[in-house]
Amino acid sequence: MSGRTLPGRILALSPGDMPEGSAAELLRRARAAVDAGLDSILLREPGMSDRATLELLRSLRDVLGPDGWLGIHDRVHLAQAGNADGVHLGFRSIPIPAARAVLGGEVAIGFSAHAHDAPGAWSGADYLVFGPVFATPSKAGLLEPLGIEGLARGVRSTAIPIWALGGITHAEASAVVRTGCRGCAVRAAILGQTDPAPAYARLRDVLP
Repeated sequence: MSGRTLPGRILALSPGDMPEGSAAELLRRARAAVDAGLDSILLREPGMSDRATLELLRSLRDVLGPDGWLGIHDRVHLAQAGNADGVHLGFRSIPIPAARAVLGGEVAIGFSAHAHDAPGAWSGADYLVFGPVFATPSKAGLLEPLGIEGLARGVRSTAIPIWALGGITHAEASAVVRTGCRGCAVRAAILGQTDPAPAYARLRDVLP
């Protein structure tokens, strides 16, 4: 994995349902969280155009600075133009080997993994986001929560670093990372907050 960097312990996902023209609010929240210490953001906005996504990706790069970690979900073709550190894929995305052929060796590839996936689906990924650990509105009726024990089984099943996802707040974060996962990926808990700095600080302060 020479040259590739992975997210920090706390990976903040964008809300996922931003309309066109709402980038300024996300950037305001991102700046506040980064000023509080956040160093890793994954941009996932399927409803935005490529042009708007690229502009937002470049703006987030400026917010994070050269030492922060920036990922883009699914849009492999925008990663290098936006100076992203990682591309995150899911089961609807192009296969990992195809993404690697486009990206070359320097960009990390993540994958959204679930307990029922065949391990071969993860082959070639540099990191996994695994969940949902707890109930979350975005997965209601689609995937049953794993719980802490299910997450622990997932961590034991692979040597690929895992970030846990799904309904994680500061109240559960320490138990989550005690499973051996690398960190927590959160959406509503940080960038979904109008005041993300204290939300990030609460989460950071309870991690062992």
